[in-house]
Amino acid sequence: MSILSSVSRIATRYSAARARYRSERALLSLPIELRKDIGWPEIVVDAQNSRRIAISLSEAR
Repeated sequence: MSILSSVSRIATRYSAARARYRSERALLSLPIELRKDIGWPEIVVDAQNSRRIAISLSEAR
């Protein structure tokens, strides 16, 4: 594996993560009623202050 392929792989992962976070921020900026209508799960903050996306039991049904 060459250095260029390693850098390319890292750049691809970074780009995908950036797009995912940008999409998440856009969805989180919507009103909660609209997010529920499109089925976006609620965000839960755990004890370590990292965000987790969770589907509550009432939404899963």
